[in-house]
Amino acid sequence: MDPIDDHYRIMKPAWPLLLNVLLIGGIIGYTVGCGGEEPSPRDSAPESTISFRDDGDLSFLRGDAEVVTIDIEIAETDSARQRGLMQRTSLPDRSGMFFIFDRQERQSFWMSNTPIALDLLFVNEDSQIVDVDRYARPFSTDPIPSDAPARYVIEVPAGFADTYGLVEGERVTWTRE
Repeated sequence: MDPIDDHYRIMKPAWPLLLNVLLIGGIIGYTVGCGGEEPSPRDSAPESTISFRDDGDLSFLRGDAEVVTIDIEIAETDSARQRGLMQRTSLPDRSGMFFIFDRQERQSFWMSNTPIALDLLFVNEDSQIVDVDRYARPFSTDPIPSDAPARYVIEVPAGFADTYGLVEGERVTWTRE
């Protein structure tokens, strides 16, 4: 007998089982993965809005003069910094998120799962604004790196930096409630 015929005779009873495993696996994969594609950031929007938590105040200073003060939600743990303003559909007037990092270094953000446009202000450990990134695009996965090392990052609604004329070299001061 030919070895190929012998192999086929041994494998023949296994074909229906193998076919069922493949079909069931394909159906499960299709159901779980929605056709094998990753969900888009817009598909993962929450059903409820995440409320703003007022943790303190932050003032922007030009010289010795206060330009504007905002309420801040502080993100100082790894999980809070990773979540940031993702899935927030709005922010109260004159408010933002204040990110505190363990050390000063170049920081990089992205807008994945963030449905509102933002301005990002990168601040060094001397409380000086070292970079301003305006009008970050919602849902973008493009990195938003700081031009200089920063210890803090402030996210505010897009247009905030232009409205108040905030630029590199100005300072911030903040207090925790």
